[in-house]
Amino acid sequence: MSLRLVLMGTPEFAVPTFSRLIADGHAIAAVYTQPPRPAGRGMLARPSPVEALARAHGLEVRTPMSLKGDDALIALEALRADVAVVVAYGLLLPARALAALRLGAYNLHASRLPRWRGAAPIQRAIMAGDAVTAASVMRMEAGLDTGPVCLEAEVAITPSTTAGDLHDRLTHAGAALMSRAMFMLERGELVCRPQGGEGVTYARKIDKAEAAIDFARTARQVQAHVHGLSPVPGAHAPLNGQ
Repeated sequence: MSLRLVLMGTPEFAVPTFSRLIADGHAIAAVYTQPPRPAGRGMLARPSPVEALARAHGLEVRTPMSLKGDDALIALEALRADVAVVVAYGLLLPARALAALRLGAYNLHASRLPRWRGAAPIQRAIMAGDAVTAASVMRMEAGLDTGPVCLEAEVAITPSTTAGDLHDRLTHAGAALMSRAMFMLERGELVCRPQGGEGVTYARKIDKAEAAIDFARTARQVQAHVHGLSPVPGAHAPLNGQ
């Protein structure tokens, strides 16, 4: 018997996980994603990668600006879903939204929690010189990435690893991990452990000002800085005033 899922995500990072869950045969009640945003040379409204995936599979797409209002919450409750799977969605789920799900909400996070909670864990791990990170499945609660961790898959970071490389590796590791987590949850076998209170760090969003290279740092630190910002937004330094 499959689970009745709500999928919540926006960027390409979420696509392999959602594709895997669809292929696993779970019933998809609806797909939530960010509204289309202007993009490209013509700045035309472009649907998110998750919306494109959902429409290709004939799934219902919802693009609320927020999940805090009564209308959005009533619409979510009406789905009578077992679980929400959340991957880089971009909106916070209030307590009432979490309570609307029979078995809770599970998030795929791109770090070894509690290290690098927050928005940019892939970039921050590389920029900090970490030797290892992980894809983590976490049961969501009201705090920012504070919920208990259910499964982890470690991924090594080498001196040659860029943010693009690590993104792709974590994406595919995470898809397999979330698939496993949902099958375990369905059978009542998924066990989640509280995060420890030590080693908590926050991966704040990348600011454009951080793209400037500081050559007063060591060569290894400069390398990690450049690789953490590759391919987006990229790093830069002046050369002969240019």
